[in-house]
Amino acid sequence: MFDTLSDRLASTFKNLRGKGRLSEADIDATAREIRIALLEADVALPVVRAFIKQVKERATGSEVSQALNPAQQVIKIVNEELVGILGGETRRLRFAKTAPTVIMLAGLQGAGKTTLAGKLGRWLKAQGHAPLLVACDLQRPNAVNQLQVVSERAAVAFYGPQPGNGVGDPVQVAKDSIEYARTKQHDVVIVDTAGRLGIDQELMQQAADIRDAVSPDEVLFVVDAMIGQDAVNTAEAFRDGVGFDGVVLSKLDGDARGGAALSVAHVTGKQIMFASNGEKLDDFDAFHPDRMASRILGMGDMLSLIEKAEQTFSQAEAEKMAAKLAKGPKEFTLDDFLAQMEQVRKMGSISKLLGMLPGMGQMKDQINNLDEREVDRTAAIIKSMTPAERQEPTIINGSRRARIAKGSGVDVSAVKGLVERFFDARKMMSKMAQDGGMPGMPGMPGMPGMGGGGARKKKQVKQAKGKRKSGNPMKRKAEEEAAAARREAAQAGNPLGLPQGDQEPQNFELPEEFKKFMG
Repeated sequence: MFDTLSDRLASTFKNLRGKGRLSEADIDATAREIRIALLEADVALPVVRAFIKQVKERATGSEVSQALNPAQQVIKIVNEELVGILGGETRRLRFAKTAPTVIMLAGLQGAGKTTLAGKLGRWLKAQGHAPLLVACDLQRPNAVNQLQVVSERAAVAFYGPQPGNGVGDPVQVAKDSIEYARTKQHDVVIVDTAGRLGIDQELMQQAADIRDAVSPDEVLFVVDAMIGQDAVNTAEAFRDGVGFDGVVLSKLDGDARGGAALSVAHVTGKQIMFASNGEKLDDFDAFHPDRMASRILGMGDMLSLIEKAEQTFSQAEAEKMAAKLAKGPKEFTLDDFLAQMEQVRKMGSISKLLGMLPGMGQMKDQINNLDEREVDRTAAIIKSMTPAERQEPTIINGSRRARIAKGSGVDVSAVKGLVERFFDARKMMSKMAQDGGMPGMPGMPGMPGMGGGGARKKKQVKQAKGKRKSGNPMKRKAEEEAAAARREAAQAGNPLGLPQGDQEPQNFELPEEFKKFMG
């Protein structure tokens, strides 16, 4: 959704990089480009004005002029201000001291409230809660049936005593659902209310009556991220007419300009709490302003990627696989390869996962054109092999390749290519497990606490012994002095020339995100 905005901001910052200092004209030109990018992305005009004012004030101050890298400092300022527009800190759900916690969903018809109720219920169930979905949308045809189907798919309890389609009292249903939840031991009640095609008095009155009847702990305003500038007007009308505590963005996977959705938090003063970015029930997560700003600026979202991996991968399985790889490449079989691939598939869309990696904005077209079915084809090829072939792929000859290709419905070349890629991947993964660092980086010492680097250093020393000395006396002297300096640094345990002794920070610690990422 924010691809256009990301592209414009990336091209703007590209012009800044490489400049040793920034003049006032450079800052004005950058602010103008950012303003155009935000307006083109449909961000509300008052929000754009406030944003540009803050960026210019900070960029013209000592914060940038005294920085070692002014261009990076400007990008940092834009990132921080973007986080501010998106609501600042992550806002969590407030749970009632005495169960059940009541969450009421409000919004226009077509915003995606009913589907979102199922997504929220599934998400809460994964957090250890026992949610109940309540059908209080008795106006829209088949709204009750839709919520029932969604609740079954999400494996969440459902309460809908009235048939709907214009029959029944939604306020009474909401009241009765609280007692039903207490009886059935549900600690969270999610109330799905009716919407309209536009704001009207009847809609507001019904929503207000349900709110007064159940006294919800959270009123979440669901807004379609593709609605455009009307999102701001609708949000303000709901805030004044019914009141809400947080915003939920739906349809973030659309290709419309999503700037209006980004404006909602700033205009209403209520934070975005959740975001729905797909049609599947698990395409839903808590909204983190800092991570969304990072994605918009093309910096990726490693924390969300790590969280997805932690939810999908078993720690015991990961340790078992690492131990197997450390023994040698031949320990890793095609069965293991298939298991790893299926685990990654459980994390969701491959293209979405790749989009979370830093710098992947430059490969946007390749990621968008990625064929997700390639994983299924690879799995089919492996499953067409015999147990012996999966255990030892070197026995796969021409006749075996033909049989496997026929069994999996692919060309023989696809089977050959898969086996070759597997051997390459096995070598690389085994190397990483043994060295504890990234292979293919000569001269890069092992990272602290990760081991590795020893074998590579020995190899480099061996190569250096056979190096011929220069016949030029001045040049030879310079080479000898440089070699002596390197030896002194190595003996001091400081191959990178980092501060030692008194210069070393006393209380230095890696950020928690890096600790988690590095295990």
